[in-house]
Amino acid sequence: MTTINFKDYNIGGELLKAIELLNFKSPTKVQQEVIPAALEGRDITVKSQTGSGKTAAFAIPICQMVEWEENKPQALVITPTRELAIQVQDDFFNIGRFKRLKVASIYGKSPYRRQERELRQKTHVVVGTPGRIIDHIERGTLDTSCIKYLVLDEADEMLSMGFIEQIEAVIGSLPKERMTMLFSATMPADIHSLCSRYMEDPISIEIESKGLTADKIEQERYSVNEADKLELLRDLTIVENPDSCIIFCNTKQKVDEVHRGLSRLDYPCDKIHGGMEQEDRLSVMDDFKQGGFRYLVATDVAARGIDIDNITHVINYDIPQDKEGYVHRIGRTGRASSSGKAMTFVTRYEDKFLNEIHSYIGREIALKERPENAAVDSSRHEFEKKASASPEIKETKGAQLSKEIMKLHVNAGKKTKMRPVDIVGTLCNIEGMSAADIGIISILDVSTFVEILNNKGEMVLEKLQKTPIKGRLRNVSRACR
Repeated sequence: MTTINFKDYNIGGELLKAIELLNFKSPTKVQQEVIPAALEGRDITVKSQTGSGKTAAFAIPICQMVEWEENKPQALVITPTRELAIQVQDDFFNIGRFKRLKVASIYGKSPYRRQERELRQKTHVVVGTPGRIIDHIERGTLDTSCIKYLVLDEADEMLSMGFIEQIEAVIGSLPKERMTMLFSATMPADIHSLCSRYMEDPISIEIESKGLTADKIEQERYSVNEADKLELLRDLTIVENPDSCIIFCNTKQKVDEVHRGLSRLDYPCDKIHGGMEQEDRLSVMDDFKQGGFRYLVATDVAARGIDIDNITHVINYDIPQDKEGYVHRIGRTGRASSSGKAMTFVTRYEDKFLNEIHSYIGREIALKERPENAAVDSSRHEFEKKASASPEIKETKGAQLSKEIMKLHVNAGKKTKMRPVDIVGTLCNIEGMSAADIGIISILDVSTFVEILNNKGEMVLEKLQKTPIKGRLRNVSRACR
């Protein structure tokens, strides 16, 4: 019988509470297949298109199986990009919130020392990109001796980016007795070879194999000269008037060019590409997820790690030069139960790429004529009305989960020999508090952060103004999230 409820799995109450607050209604197809097999400790390979719920498929069983008492990392997730590493970290953090799981993300172009300090603390799960994971292993700042669970996420993308040797180096540093899960939208020969070398009798799961692109994504293409692309983009967006749209370009220079063009037309837009500082990229992505602007111009760096359910349109301003890239790009729309639309611009010299995509997806993308001037003119008023409206800021995925949690800051840390047991002991002596009301504790050099669960934050904050911690009163305040 097909499982239709997360309660049907052998999952603890802390996880079920988080899953409910995250508004996971029932397991997706990939979750129904993966979660029971993972809970049995089986090696698993999964071919599943983006937007199928695969992150939760491996995060839920791992969060269930890791032992809270163990201080060393027990799970390692390898991702191809920084954006995806951050997204996966967020998902693990949310799912494991009430189990008090500590999740670290490590990736390039982010301060190494900050990551090193985080890894020195109790850490259950590490998510990272191959190069930075190797850096930490070689410097001795990432202890892999207790890794029981390994996940290779977006494996086809990692191989296409040339990470195969780094992945094998990471795997070589791990205990041989472990569970390995591999997730990929496609399964080229290199991945089969990788599985045969490093996995033991893996279960092979394939979801939605009959079509690499979801039927609910309407796909169109337009023949256009390079010089006329911006004008076509303007006309299509006026007629379509999307609520949320990603415009993909092949280079960061083209992203800058298109963004400038749309900004001159007063579009509510921003951009993201690999030439930007990491903090700027994260800021843009957070703003886009929350609905601060409607048009994101991006290179393929954004095709992985964007987990937004309501992107209505994807426009390939430049046709992707590899067939898998097309699938990943258009997979940003039509997620969950939503429909979506993908439009691709093709110049006269790009038939080779188009034919490869047609062969790969098993059908021809419909060729459309550009909108007539009359259609553009009749749509202009509604377009301008939407463009000038104040953005409706959306709740983040973990907002409901955080409503009953308050994060407190204590002005004492490792340099004053503060320990988790000191925090727990003090909190449990407050009337009405128990260990079940205490969330994640992070102790830094001169600061300690502790999460108070179950809507008890205000009460605890008030009590700690007059309650000594480790023998003396401390400055305790609400922490900025």
